[in-house]
Amino acid sequence: MLEINDLLQMFDSGAIFTAFDTETTGLNPEEEKILEIGAVSFDRLGIRARYNVLINPQRKILPEITRVNGIDDSMVSGKLTFAENAPHFLGFIKDSVLIAHNTPFDLGFVNNELKLAGMKPLENQTADTLTLSRTMLPNLGKYNLQFLAKYFEINVVNAHRAEDDARVCMEVFLKLLEMVRPPKPAEEEQPAESEQPAS
Repeated sequence: MLEINDLLQMFDSGAIFTAFDTETTGLNPEEEKILEIGAVSFDRLGIRARYNVLINPQRKILPEITRVNGIDDSMVSGKLTFAENAPHFLGFIKDSVLIAHNTPFDLGFVNNELKLAGMKPLENQTADTLTLSRTMLPNLGKYNLQFLAKYFEINVVNAHRAEDDARVCMEVFLKLLEMVRPPKPAEEEQPAESEQPAS
């Protein structure tokens, strides 16, 4: 997991990052399935591309899960499975630096789904906005994504849906980078031109 100063250096050097989020049928990646993946690819020039896909988990979605993310059986019926979606998702993230809010959770789900599909786990470098915010804002008390969005005055459009959560994660990441960016040196004032005597 990358540290904030390394991330700032990479960002300023033009590295490509992908903030991503998963919505799932439960909390245990060994037993549950991914319902939705959202991702935002970006670099120092801004957003490069967005990715969002609903995934057929091939199982019933419990009502308590639908209450959290609004995704129900009718929305994923007929959608592709993770294995069918995987090549597109891998093509989207390529070798970018992956960022999530609680990265071990989302990465655990993606890697378990890849394993079930007979594919290799992701080898991308990663960063975790949850860990970074806890380290950099030790007195904040709460660190869930929606609370951090409010703290940083980031607009939340569709909480607990993957693409908007990924976009908010990206914006939290950018705010954290700015916290460690050295201030620009003040521009030296140009000496005023000496007045020329009138001819």
